Amino acid sequence: MKVSVLSALLANALSASAGTILWDGRFNDLNSAEDLNKWSWGNQVGPYQYYIHGNSPVTSYVNLSPSYKNPADTGSKQGAKITLDNTAYWNGQNMRRTELIPQTNQPINRGKVYYHFSLMRKDINPPSIYREHQIAFFESHFTELKSGWLSGAPGVSDTLLRWCVGGQTKWSIEWEADVWHNVAYEIDFDRNTVGFWHSTGSDPLVQKVAPVSASTSSNGADWHVGVLELPRSGYPDSTEDLYWSGVYIESGSITTNVAGPGAPVVDPPASSSTAVVPPTTTLVTSTRPTTTTTTTTTVTSTSTPAPTPTTPSCTPQAQWAQCDGIGFNGCKACAAPYKCNFVNDWYSQCY
Repeated sequence: MKVSVLSALLANALSASAGTILWDGRFNDLNSAEDLNKWSWGNQVGPYQYYIHGNSPVTSYVNLSPSYKNPADTGSKQGAKITLDNTAYWNGQNMRRTELIPQTNQPINRGKVYYHFSLMRKDINPPSIYREHQIAFFESHFTELKSGWLSGAPGVSDTLLRWCVGGQTKWSIEWEADVWHNVAYEIDFDRNTVGFWHSTGSDPLVQKVAPVSASTSSNGADWHVGVLELPRSGYPDSTEDLYWSGVYIESGSITTNVAGPGAPVVDPPASSSTAVVPPTTTLVTSTRPTTTTTTTTTVTSTSTPAPTPTTPSCTPQAQWAQCDGIGFNGCKACAAPYKCNFVNDWYSQCY
């Protein structure tokens, strides 16, 4: 019996920690959301870069609490509530945005890696079903979640949560309130493929979509943990909350247990008798600062050039920054050698 119990304990530990953690964004190292303010371009500390947000205090956009995490995620001491309100406009853009970027110089953009997170909404302050939301996205939008009415789609609303590759839906589910959606992006940067793992609640992750071809482009500092909402005429702003839990990136074998790496081992049933080998799980850490380039994002689409002033009277926008669109009041020139490219009526981008 002792052997059976020990074997089951080891099996539980193996499922909870299968790979090597390259970056841990589970909010365990933050005492409160105010800790995010310690990060700056000159003082790159903590697990997250915090610069894509509105002008209000950090607690208008990010709050931490044990009640905000997936109860099955026992490896996290707390989760995050990420909010869009009527001040959540960043850098003169006309889109609402609250996003966190991994602060690390580990190879999260090389080889085969798994990007983990859990996501939930409530009936109180839900994301609008009338506007497009880009969630947990990369700068090039090679993979992301989306919710709400997709820009240019027929109809006026959409209640689905979608996983997209290159802007195309590969998987979707009705996004119901109070249901935790556990996700892992299976990204192979060498083979240019991405797959999708998913479960709900406390169920282990299951591969829903096998790896498909994708333009897996990332500089290691452009995964946006948060949400970007595209504007839409006739649909006013409302406060929206998204809840996040279990955010981390690993290499090696995928961790399918939602408890996550480092979670307490739960006593198994007495009948368990499977013998396993104890896992060796490595947490990769770094204290070296990361040199990154400030980036923004757009909907992936075929672009045509938009006019670029030849003699700007303002500071030209950097690569990937917004440079035009309805309601945009910032500089409409791009720094050389980039040009302002039209994406849609609401957004043009420097590249």
